[in-house]
Amino acid sequence: MPPGAPLLGSVGELAELVETLPAVYVRFSAGPEADRTIVSRDHESGCVLPGLSVNPMTPEPWWTRPVEHWAARQLCQYAHLMVGGRLPWLLSGRVAGRGPDCEPLLVDVVPVAAIRPAVVEEAGAIYRRVFRPGADGT
Repeated sequence: MPPGAPLLGSVGELAELVETLPAVYVRFSAGPEADRTIVSRDHESGCVLPGLSVNPMTPEPWWTRPVEHWAARQLCQYAHLMVGGRLPWLLSGRVAGRGPDCEPLLVDVVPVAAIRPAVVEEAGAIYRRVFRPGADGT
């Protein structure tokens, strides 16, 4: 992370930051320095994607719950990516397209903050408490 970038230690801190920025995304990777040297690739087709694969941390306009709930859900949906030296970090940038799972693909990336792994654990506890994991929407 760039010098001076915050290291977030709670879902509350994450939500506060998300509320102050126009659009912020999360990425699970080795970090901004490592991501400058790679391209995102669709694993099934092998196609190179036109930006880094990210997930939105800014709630959609239809979201009526607390920002903390959105942040917890987003972290939990992608926590399985936190393996092999990958950690969550926040970034901003310009959306250059959508990936095969409809995820935003970001270019002109600006690192915003790092997220402690304990925040993902806290997000999991919030997720289990306020959502119905596994509900199929029908």
